[in-house]
Amino acid sequence: MSDRTLLRERLQMILDALERIPRRFAPIKTPDDFVTSQSGIDLMDSICMVLLATGEEFKKIDRETEGRLLASYPQVTWRGAIGLRDVLAHGYFQIDPEQLYTICQENIPPLIETVQEMIQNLEDDPTS
Repeated sequence: MSDRTLLRERLQMILDALERIPRRFAPIKTPDDFVTSQSGIDLMDSICMVLLATGEEFKKIDRETEGRLLASYPQVTWRGAIGLRDVLAHGYFQIDPEQLYTICQENIPPLIETVQEMIQNLEDDPTS
């Protein structure tokens, strides 16, 4: 199995995880919905876990590809996506519901599209 095959598999795992966020975010209508009920807190916890895990995986991929892969997709602020992992891991109890709401609403859809594009590009050009 090639490194490219492994990379595609890892990106597919990331994509599968990221695609859970819109479903989990659907019942959240305002940032306060994350903190005013037990179900909202549960949704916040599950979304944060996906963001933490995907941020860690992006960090590893960036290191292993010596920054080349992520740099090829400048439409995503990778530093922010990776940095969010650190914020969640080290300051979980200080999560700002408004910031999480904005991330889910504005950043996740284009991130999903970009990861889909990355996977497709790896499949289309096995030599790059």
